Amino acid sequence: MKAVVCRKYGGPEVAALEDIPSPALRAGSVRIQVHACSASFASLLVMEGKHQNRAPLPLIPGTEVAGVVVETGAGASRFRVGERVIAGVQSGGYAQEVVAPEETVFHLPDGVSFDAGAQFPTIYGTAYGALHWRARVAPGEVVLVHGAAGGSGLAAVEVAKALGATVIATAGSKAKQDVVLEHGADHAIDYHRADWRDAVLALTGGRGADVIYDPVGGATFDTSLRCIAPNGRIIPMGFASGAIPTVPANIVLVKNISVIGVYWGYYFGWGRHPVAPGNDAKLRQAYAQLFDWTAQGRIRPRVHAALPLSEFKTALHMIAGRQAIGRVIMRPQP
Repeated sequence: MKAVVCRKYGGPEVAALEDIPSPALRAGSVRIQVHACSASFASLLVMEGKHQNRAPLPLIPGTEVAGVVVETGAGASRFRVGERVIAGVQSGGYAQEVVAPEETVFHLPDGVSFDAGAQFPTIYGTAYGALHWRARVAPGEVVLVHGAAGGSGLAAVEVAKALGATVIATAGSKAKQDVVLEHGADHAIDYHRADWRDAVLALTGGRGADVIYDPVGGATFDTSLRCIAPNGRIIPMGFASGAIPTVPANIVLVKNISVIGVYWGYYFGWGRHPVAPGNDAKLRQAYAQLFDWTAQGRIRPRVHAALPLSEFKTALHMIAGRQAIGRVIMRPQP
């Protein structure tokens, strides 16, 4: 099969599209012919060796795929050959085939394209888990979403709106602001404005946002702490700015706020911690709800560009250059 392989850490230029053996099928797992995989900022960090979960070399990046089951392993009983699915994989997504435990594989409804489906395993799952499970967003609350025009940000805007929130979104250009408004945001602010904090306070009558979804980090996180409502919750989702902020405990104390961590890989059993009991049913309920909202038109995954896997460098440079509005998708099949 063909796959994007990194044999040393670095940017997209150090990786290559190689012909390698297909991954071995394991018990309790399924083999998926990948029709779409999702380019992401997290994959860039993995390739550079800068992600918090440093992957050993050689590595195949990619965590989100959509495709068709072509083989099932011993003991795997949830899926049949030929079924359309999505899957979250800890690595290996930028390839023509992946093998995934059936616990992290989910049915893809017929009305959802592979390009759209490849956005659900991580970014929509994370938005749902962060906003519903962890932050417990309630109808009528104000949710501030940073970096809202990217794939992760648009997912958060749509999920927050589906949960009944008033959504304020920050985005860096008029074109990006127009898109976030099209996807449900009630207000859009240019984050290049020096006074975006004041704009948030003005929109909320001086109270601030109840929940802040921040995949940017750095100075954006610091300023967010100054426009968060009392009893608010801030979710540091990532550090696209390149700077990991520290949390001043005095602001946490005085404003009575919560800083909430969300690592979606935990729910998939990635990393050092075992999957919590009952987690499987919880995940399936989450994706059922997300696809129900999709059928209702409340979630509309946006594809900025869809490229063949051979053009993975172009795809990843779009992400690195902040060009993408929505998700960049790669298609491994000829």
